[in-house]
Amino acid sequence: MREVDQVIAARLSSSVPLVSQVAQYIISAGGKRLRPALLLLMSGALEYRGEQRFNLAAVVEFIHTATLLHDDVVDESTLRRGRPTANESFGNPASVLVGDFLYSRAFQMMVDTGNMRVMQILAEATNIIAEGEVQQLMNTHDASLTEAAYLNVIRSKTAKLFEASARLAAVLAGAPAEMEAACADYGQALGTAFQVIDDVLDYDGNAAEMGKNLGDDLREGKVTLPLIVAMQRGSAEQCVLIRTAIEEGETENLAAVIDIVKTTGALDATRQAAAAQAQLAIDAIVGLPRNAYTEGLLQLAASLLDRRI
Repeated sequence: MREVDQVIAARLSSSVPLVSQVAQYIISAGGKRLRPALLLLMSGALEYRGEQRFNLAAVVEFIHTATLLHDDVVDESTLRRGRPTANESFGNPASVLVGDFLYSRAFQMMVDTGNMRVMQILAEATNIIAEGEVQQLMNTHDASLTEAAYLNVIRSKTAKLFEASARLAAVLAGAPAEMEAACADYGQALGTAFQVIDDVLDYDGNAAEMGKNLGDDLREGKVTLPLIVAMQRGSAEQCVLIRTAIEEGETENLAAVIDIVKTTGALDATRQAAAAQAQLAIDAIVGLPRNAYTEGLLQLAASLLDRRI
């Protein structure tokens, strides 16, 4: 990861000061760096030691960071990773345009691999992520959203870049098609579990620990699995309260919504759904070589269920 950070620092340079300033602001905020870590772990599991793993790990982090910059503008978010969002600090225009810079820089870097398959994977991933973002926008304030539709969005919006990160490692390692598919399956299941747990934490997390405001999803009219399950299990009165909060995007009754989500067992059910995805990830890589990196991948899937930030 130190090697990846060096690549990130080197490739953030720009002759336009504001570009470097905004990009450095959000990159330096840290974050979990899960996607590059996943690419590195999968590369190690497949015994690939080439320098391109550092380059592509930085690429997926740039793509992820670009989506964060754009997301925060769309969602009108003010807090991320415990400090003001880039759009809050520098304004929406700068955030959008620097997000564009990071996307284009990522594509410059992926060309360095000279591998058309790498470019195909990342081009497809960024396109599907964009579609997922638009679909989520269309779904906002729609209290009738089904669990299937919810999962479809997060597999596009979040899990796709996890899937691409794992698949890229297999491509770099020259793994056979069936092993590449297994790596991709691991990434998709891991990314899905990650997002499902993230949605749990919006109703059961600690704002100080998470570095973002509780109830943001509700304020933005996002229908997530805890709310879907709570409406399925709750009384007619409870359903009306949640439906109204979703449709109006209001958080005045956030405490009541959280109470309903907890008392109906919706949080437990959502955690069970995440556990099922984590198990799918674990099952997907049973055929990988057994080494410390593979053990790391198994531990990563298991640890998501205990995530608090």
